[in-house]
Amino acid sequence: MSDDRMTSQLPADRLFLIAGPCQLEDDALNLRVGETLARLAEQVPGGIIYKASFDKANRSNVDGVRGPGLQEGLAALDRVRVATGLPILTDVHEASQCAAAGQVVDVLQIPAFLCRQTDLLLAAGATGKAVNVKKGQWMHPEGMRGAIRKVEAGAVLAGREAGALAVTERGTFFGYGDLVVDMRSFARMREACGVPAIFDATHSVQRPGQGAGGTSGGAREFIPSLTLAAIASGAQGLFLETHPDPDRAPSDGPNMIPLHELGDLVARAVDIWDRVTR
Repeated sequence: MSDDRMTSQLPADRLFLIAGPCQLEDDALNLRVGETLARLAEQVPGGIIYKASFDKANRSNVDGVRGPGLQEGLAALDRVRVATGLPILTDVHEASQCAAAGQVVDVLQIPAFLCRQTDLLLAAGATGKAVNVKKGQWMHPEGMRGAIRKVEAGAVLAGREAGALAVTERGTFFGYGDLVVDMRSFARMREACGVPAIFDATHSVQRPGQGAGGTSGGAREFIPSLTLAAIASGAQGLFLETHPDPDRAPSDGPNMIPLHELGDLVARAVDIWDRVTR
């Protein structure tokens, strides 16, 4: 992949979308989602980045399906990139995963519950790849400045320039069950961190531990309204997990948007983006 394409990820001046299934499944499912996203990409000013996790290391239950693992998962992600031409994003949970992931994907993502893990942030920065850091559910927007500085420090220590960076709002815990989104967060994070602020519309409607058997529940009916409100409030990117049949997905089904509904929501989001930035 060319350096020009690499630096185009996570643009600060155009609406972009990170989308895909919560975790990798078989090639048929992965590619079905990827091909749909590739067709939608021309409608999004800043393009679409395909997202899927090779390991869901934070499942609610010990017997929850976690995904194919690092090596098999990276190979599956590479097949999606070859087939669709889309840039690829995946989560990393340990510093030791960053170098290998950085050889395959375009964007490394730091999960919200790991956003203050110094060694992980330094290792992600050291790859020179684009990095998206999700804001912890307990943190205020300005607290993300430290996370971004750690990623930048990792690049410096490795003798590299930092790749494109972004921070993502995924809601703040309210009581013990629900997340709430403060729409002021996008402007505050952007000012504090100096990087694009993304809205994770699907995890913001997650209800951890409230699903069947103690799994995570969710309220996907609120995804569209929150998405449009976030764009109107200054979010520069969107994160939307999607699946052809969310109710049969191995993880996060209750808070994923059905694949067939994604195109309409993207069109509405782009329309609001155009109106806000015009």
